[in-house]
Amino acid sequence: MTCQSSESQEAIEDARGADDGARTEESDESRVASAMKELRKTGWYWGGLTANEAKEILQDSSEGSFLLRDSSQRDFLFTISAMTSAGPTNLRIEFRHGKFKLDSVVLVKPKLKQFDSVVHLVEHYVQLSRSGGRAAPAPPGPNGTIQLLLTRPVYAAVPSLQHLCRISINRSARQVQDLPIPNRLKDYLTDYTYNV
Repeated sequence: MTCQSSESQEAIEDARGADDGARTEESDESRVASAMKELRKTGWYWGGLTANEAKEILQDSSEGSFLLRDSSQRDFLFTISAMTSAGPTNLRIEFRHGKFKLDSVVLVKPKLKQFDSVVHLVEHYVQLSRSGGRAAPAPPGPNGTIQLLLTRPVYAAVPSLQHLCRISINRSARQVQDLPIPNRLKDYLTDYTYNV
């Protein structure tokens, strides 16, 4: 039996903590890289669009129209720009501890759902909006809080018919693997499993 000094035990624990930190950082980077890969497939991710450019794009859209863009604030990766009843608004997406969630006031933050991917987050709030619920409170307007609806993505370019069909099939099919279609098509459908 060997005895370790408390100093060497602390050194081992510090090294383990550094390993955990490196692993967390690596998994965060991998999660963000995966999120970017998924976002590029959506068609409604606009990249480095500014808030003013997003406002201009959404200006003549109906309430519930939205797009996703890179955040102009350093502490956030992405922003949802959406048309509300009071006009275009922006809602930041927070990434913390490997999860994505909407940014909100301190009292609401703990109640907001967290997601493994940005597309999953958007899909959740789109489904909530389409089912009659409201997505989340948007930044307060001059007359109080406005509700945010996410119902119709604004595409950066016209999506391919293939992609639109995939979304339609994903909305209606429970199990893609059970569909009587060639495996190549099943692979294409499962490459983007979202319905928005």
